[in-house]
Amino acid sequence: MPKLDLTAIPQTNATGYPPPFDAAVAGRWYRRLAPPAGLTLMGASHVTLAPGAFSSQRHWHRGQDELVVMISGHAVLIDDHGETPVGPGDVLAFPAGEENGHHLHNRSDAPCIFVAVSAGGREADSGEYSDIDMVFDAEGYARKDGTRYEAHRIP
Repeated sequence: MPKLDLTAIPQTNATGYPPPFDAAVAGRWYRRLAPPAGLTLMGASHVTLAPGAFSSQRHWHRGQDELVVMISGHAVLIDDHGETPVGPGDVLAFPAGEENGHHLHNRSDAPCIFVAVSAGGREADSGEYSDIDMVFDAEGYARKDGTRYEAHRIP
């Protein structure tokens, strides 16, 4: 059936980020939509950000396009161009390979909800985190000098 029952899809706030980088996303709760829908060529998550939470550390991808559609609530997009308020109906697009570190921050006093979609091969994807000493690849996370963190990316 094309219509997904969100209540039947487990919600988690798990992250593969190593400490202390995991703390900023503790209030990010998500449901992976692609696996229960049978989608194999793209990723999609239904995300709820609690007040004060970040969607991720500020990052960009070499091998995946990203698209975000804000459903409800308000957040602030923080990227290399500055800060942009976003609300219901707003759509954000981040092409693969564009070195524009980005994330959302919920500065409101209520949760915000969005759907994040990614397309491109996750196995060959890599990228960087703009504000912290971390990069990612299919193996997980490393410092910018190449030494690995003991954390692993969550599928």
